[in-house]
Amino acid sequence: MYTPKHFAETRVEVLHELIRACPFATMVANTADGMVANHLPFELVGGLLHGHVARGNELARLDGAEVLLIFQGPDGYISPNWYPTKQETHREVPTWNYAVVHVHGRLRVIDDAGWLRRLLETLTNRHEAGQPQPWKITDAPEDHIEKSLHAIVGLEVAIERIEGKFKLNQNHPARNRAGVIAGLRERDGDGDAELAALMALQEESKA
Repeated sequence: MYTPKHFAETRVEVLHELIRACPFATMVANTADGMVANHLPFELVGGLLHGHVARGNELARLDGAEVLLIFQGPDGYISPNWYPTKQETHREVPTWNYAVVHVHGRLRVIDDAGWLRRLLETLTNRHEAGQPQPWKITDAPEDHIEKSLHAIVGLEVAIERIEGKFKLNQNHPARNRAGVIAGLRERDGDGDAELAALMALQEESKA
């Protein structure tokens, strides 16, 4: 991934936090028929990523393959009108801010009902936590759960290399970044609050 030095995020804890906050990844693998991409949620467990796919998915037949997982954080269009320097020089143009994490590793396919059940319990407990009446696996009939488990396989990727690119106007002066944060908060479009919060957090980490 092309990453200018000022956009590189190397703090592992920050990269892990983005994965936890945005667990829906794009997994890319190379096959005899060419590149394939799948989209699925992952659970970060130490230095491992756990997920699952339908048994018929091509990933189920790629045990041992090298894979790339892409986790996309907040992103958004940035207007040059938000830069104080634009009012002074007019030498500014639009851009797009974003945060992304790339994980490289080798795929392990797991065909184990017990492992899969534990993964699904973890995933549902995490994502149902905010519901008034959280759904749990035991809410469904056992024969239905067993049938569902038979229809999927588990995926495990050991993180061999992780890289982050947080393009958040680091190439601009602090007052321009403050203008972008204010502009995002005022626009308040889809994802703007999350992007503004991430930029504000980055500013705090520099203080």
